[in-house]
Amino acid sequence: MKSFTIDSSVIVKFILPDKPDEDHQLNALHLMKLIQGNTIRVLQPVHWLPEIAAVIVRSSPRVAAKAIATLVALAFPILNELEVYELACELSEKLDHHLFDTLYHAVALYSGHSTFITADEKYYKKAKKYGHIVSLAEFNIFEHIEVIA
Repeated sequence: MKSFTIDSSVIVKFILPDKPDEDHQLNALHLMKLIQGNTIRVLQPVHWLPEIAAVIVRSSPRVAAKAIATLVALAFPILNELEVYELACELSEKLDHHLFDTLYHAVALYSGHSTFITADEKYYKKAKKYGHIVSLAEFNIFEHIEVIA
């Protein structure tokens, strides 16, 4: 089954849909419905939950506990192999970008069957040449999964 790796910039959009100055919330909310309906599989790096929890508690402390509980309940599988870290370090160096961002991409690349979805346009533009990545702004589920007739 095809899987997706979803970075914090996307997950925050569906956890805090009313957060001002956010683009492409509808795409993020659609993605969340697909996750909740078990239509797609999500594969994440080890740091995904603490990174998102940090953003949520800073932006909306009153909803943080409930939002984090919701994320924990999703029970996304984690890819935590040494090769993922090595690949993330290589991407970080080549792209001059933060390791936390490249870890998401490394999970997608290492798994071989996952596509990294990001709302970070700066990273997307630098990293798209490595493949297994799509911008949330351009995300269309029908381009990434087989439709059974």
